[in-house]
Amino acid sequence: MIYDKLVRDRIPEIIMAKGEACSFHVATDGEYAGKLYEKLREETEELIRDRNIGEVADVLEVIDAILLHEGISRDEVEAVKRKKSEERGGFSKKIILEES
Repeated sequence: MIYDKLVRDRIPEIIMAKGEACSFHVATDGEYAGKLYEKLREETEELIRDRNIGEVADVLEVIDAILLHEGISRDEVEAVKRKKSEERGGFSKKIILEES
């Protein structure tokens, strides 16, 4: 089966430990950036479909990898999140805009 997708670091090791063969390569920085965003889409779709904590963890794992790759700290993200929340609010009031 052909995958051509980003997988967790230990996946080749796990496959080979089962006595199965696999081929893989280490992505270039340019390829890695694109594959990270493809993986985010994949994991987000799984979260929407399955709605469980494991899928939330997978999305966060990919987001952490994106932040590391882009050189962005969690503190920076939290500061932007806090500013947006102060200016525009969050989502806790469950407001559905029907028309504008």
